[in-house]
Amino acid sequence: MTAAFAAALLVPASAVAAPADQGRAGPGVADAAGSGTLPIRGLDLDASTIPELQERMDAGELTAVQLTGAYLARIAAVNDDLGAVLSLNPEALRDAADSDRTRQRNQPRGPLEGIPVLLKDNVDTEQLPTTAGSRAMLDSRPDDAEITRRLRDAGAIVLGKANLSEWANLRGSASSSGWSGVGGQTANPYVLDRNPCGSSSGSAVGVAASLAQVAIGTETDGSIVCPAGANGVIGVKPTLGLVSRSGIVPISAEQDTAGPMARHAVDAALVLEVLAGSDDADAATAEIPADLDTGFADLDLDALEGARIGVWTLTPEQSAAVDDRTEEVFAAAVKQIEAAGATAVPVQLAYQDEIGAGELPALLAEFKRDLNAYLAATPGDHPADLAGIIEFNEQDPVELAYFGQELLEQAQAATVPEEDPAIQETRDRIRTLARASIDEVLAQGAGPEDDLAAIVGLTNTPAWQTRYEYLDGQADAFVYSTSGPAAVAGYPNVTVPAGFAGPRDSLPVGVSFFGTRWDDARVLDIAADFEDQAAAREAPGYLPTVGADPQPDNPEPAT
Repeated sequence: MTAAFAAALLVPASAVAAPADQGRAGPGVADAAGSGTLPIRGLDLDASTIPELQERMDAGELTAVQLTGAYLARIAAVNDDLGAVLSLNPEALRDAADSDRTRQRNQPRGPLEGIPVLLKDNVDTEQLPTTAGSRAMLDSRPDDAEITRRLRDAGAIVLGKANLSEWANLRGSASSSGWSGVGGQTANPYVLDRNPCGSSSGSAVGVAASLAQVAIGTETDGSIVCPAGANGVIGVKPTLGLVSRSGIVPISAEQDTAGPMARHAVDAALVLEVLAGSDDADAATAEIPADLDTGFADLDLDALEGARIGVWTLTPEQSAAVDDRTEEVFAAAVKQIEAAGATAVPVQLAYQDEIGAGELPALLAEFKRDLNAYLAATPGDHPADLAGIIEFNEQDPVELAYFGQELLEQAQAATVPEEDPAIQETRDRIRTLARASIDEVLAQGAGPEDDLAAIVGLTNTPAWQTRYEYLDGQADAFVYSTSGPAAVAGYPNVTVPAGFAGPRDSLPVGVSFFGTRWDDARVLDIAADFEDQAAAREAPGYLPTVGADPQPDNPEPAT
């Protein structure tokens, strides 16, 4: 595939115009300061859930073409300010028309019939290149990933690709989340000079700003839950193996998973139902228990009643780093959990220093192994391996303009796990410790009545101002995270909006619920019950700035 052909496929969102008919929403309607209310019989994109949209389409009050056109109009109106949508599927409206014909024949394919979805641009689609944000990958020509096929089979309309932190944030040691060479910088829709976190930046912002009904993100450690928390949406990181990874640009098969991001828990649950299942090309999915409850959308909104929930409290050192207002949001969330009938049990998770010390060395070696395998299997004109990516970046005028590629270089210098027993031993050790850190806390006493149903922790602190190492001398300003144990253990983690903090209380803060392996349904139930109780989400305000704030030391960005 030629570069010109690839460029033609990568339809920039700024070039998109609203459809001329089918309920056109003009530029003045999709107000950048609004929630996305459009004049299609009062359709409010921000507030509408998938079940509500399906009811309207079944009743003939709305079509998939109208809904897709409404989202395309929204993208045309606000994406220039946000940089969330990297490219658009040129067949989206045609696919929507096919969906309408399917519905008219009373043959809907699944629960996502006619529902527009954005895919993080490390998920393969046959209609668009998969770049992982890298200009070196503009001429990739993949087939659909397994999860893309599942979405299409369920009737979903692939709107396009969402921007991301390039190479899922495993490129530079001082990267800026939400920046990629292909897509530029994604902005936080609540305050535009603030960072969206990453690496599923565009997926989170696209959902928060009503540029799609739902989106797919991926996580190795924090890359779904951090941007979801920072942008005030639901983010679901499933148990590793519940969702296929074949056809997704990897960091590590030992931690990677895809998962849904949505404004509403029921939407995320419906998408997870579609994504979950075995895939012969992904050995991890063979471990799904035969009797696993995958009816994720059958949510129990009384799940907190009578439950015992572990509250991962901040240490004195962490409390000193986290601002007081964010701690107040977390404390209020715990009170809401208790008001819903749960018992809150303060806990601390062990082994975190040991887990953290081993994670990056293992990931670097696994990244070299898994990325080289992906590149070798992906058609198109692109570098053949990690060494070729590094060489491309050294010659490209854009790729290294804002920060370096130290992590790529360290990965290239690493020995792959199959040739280094110490790396495999490190992986086995940190996985065992991460699982123990959660399971030991969940098992609180001698009997099952003493056990905890889940653990809740603070997902994020308010978004920092976006800065760049080579321009500003500093980059991402992470303060606190609870994503590590579930990420390394391969356990489920769901983040839910909990409130607002930061200057003028303008920036979203989330809380994360996580549990043991394969307990995705119960964790989702608890998260959905909390969402219902807290009702904390508000539509973005698109403020240009709320002023500067001090920048703390910069730990490793989320991957």
